[in-house]
Amino acid sequence: MAVSSSRVAVIGAGAAGLATVKALLDAGCAVVAYEKGDRPGGLWVRDNSSGLSSAYASLHLNTSKRRTEFADFPMPADWPDYPSASRVAGYLDDYAQSFGLIPHIRFGSTVTRVERDRLWAVTTESGDTERYDAVVVANGHNWDPRYPDPAYPGTFHGTQMHAHDYRTPDVFRDRRVLIVGMGNSAMDIAVDASHVARGPVLLSARRGVHIVPKYLFGRPADATGGALAALPWRLRQRIAETLLRLAVGTPQRYGLPAPAGGLFQNHPTISDTILHRLTHGEVTPRPGIERLDGERVMFTDGSADPVDVIVWATGYRVSIPFLSPQWLGPDPQQLPLYQRVFHLDDPSLAFVGLMQSTGAALPVVEVQAKLVAAYFSGGYALPGADEQQHAVQRALRAAIERWGTNARPHLRIDFDRYVADLPREIAAGRNRLARGGRTFTAEESVV
Repeated sequence: MAVSSSRVAVIGAGAAGLATVKALLDAGCAVVAYEKGDRPGGLWVRDNSSGLSSAYASLHLNTSKRRTEFADFPMPADWPDYPSASRVAGYLDDYAQSFGLIPHIRFGSTVTRVERDRLWAVTTESGDTERYDAVVVANGHNWDPRYPDPAYPGTFHGTQMHAHDYRTPDVFRDRRVLIVGMGNSAMDIAVDASHVARGPVLLSARRGVHIVPKYLFGRPADATGGALAALPWRLRQRIAETLLRLAVGTPQRYGLPAPAGGLFQNHPTISDTILHRLTHGEVTPRPGIERLDGERVMFTDGSADPVDVIVWATGYRVSIPFLSPQWLGPDPQQLPLYQRVFHLDDPSLAFVGLMQSTGAALPVVEVQAKLVAAYFSGGYALPGADEQQHAVQRALRAAIERWGTNARPHLRIDFDRYVADLPREIAAGRNRLARGGRTFTAEESVV
């Protein structure tokens, strides 16, 4: 074990926070994690007292277990390829218990403010403040619901809810339902609702996405993507799109809008069941909304339908309410970070999980956590400030070329490339250190 005098605060004890606590402990750092809820697991825990979970009863992984698990803690071999949310919550709890993380987590602790003086001052809702040499933000970014902005014109007399608040389909029983969105949650909720709703469930979207079944040619679909990982992404895209067309056809074949970009450019929706419900008339596509009209919703093609419930499956804002704009700039989702981890102005402020991956999140936060731990334990040297800036700019240019300017390019990473690159970055940082590069040192021992 490395020897370190660094004392580090980790904010959040979901998957990102747990991986970070483990990596820091492995590196010999002193760690305190702050978690709003009453147990580890974050958003995966349906009855977490934090109230931030968006896990609904039918939620399962949309990436296969072997592409989702932590490298340091494989999922059980007898689990299905796509485990339920409750299994994942249990897995994260087992992870925390197995590696002795629980004593280092303060449950029921909501961080309200993080400020920099000579050290980092972390203040909780109770008014307690403690100081640390470094802070890792691992609070996630799928908990602050985003609604259409600006809102659609008109008024609606029925019920409106965000997908974040959905739990079971009982809320839709014998009601006319409209789901707005084309992501994984939208498709799952549409399928759930279609079994109990009055008439077909309406599925509205302005732009289409690729729909990928969970299995292609008898294997988990993301295993096929992993097999192609060594190829340039444009070549991977052509091969994968061809395989997808052969397997299920195009979204247009099912009455859905054409995807706004190619596969691996906009995030695909992973679902075996939505195409079945579409082809059986239990879910009916609709274009984008034009306006709300009392008990009806008007669509951009001139059609209108009576609706009792609208579900806005329109995603989430990136929110880090305890940090000031001094650290986040005008928009947290545009925050430039070296390797999507280190703040460019002060690398003693790091982020784990502030990214949008083409694959699963857990392997990404695990390698990010190991990078953080290498730096805060003194075993890794960052490149100079200019080199960091240039690396961030290169990554942003590549992301804009691939995903465009309206798809959160600052956050985007290619799953396979990134997970392979970060261990190489840790090795490069060790070489910089051996050549006299500067690493992190604790400014003061804090008791």
